[in-house]
Amino acid sequence: MSESEALLSVAKGEPTPEELAALTAVVLSLGNAGPAARAKPGVRHWVRRQQLRLAPEPGPDAWKRSRG
Repeated sequence: MSESEALLSVAKGEPTPEELAALTAVVLSLGNAGPAARAKPGVRHWVRRQQLRLAPEPGPDAWKRSRG
């Protein structure tokens, strides 16, 4: 992109310099997004938890231990 090409353009309204700076920061951060985190932990995670005897067990606060 050359210097004459605009990254953003204001179609309506008069944003303040601070608002433009905030919007530019958000737009630029979206372009550098890394790979999304996996939705579920992998099998290795559960095998490791079993080896360490961290598998969820019934009882008080069991839901906390089941989060991983």
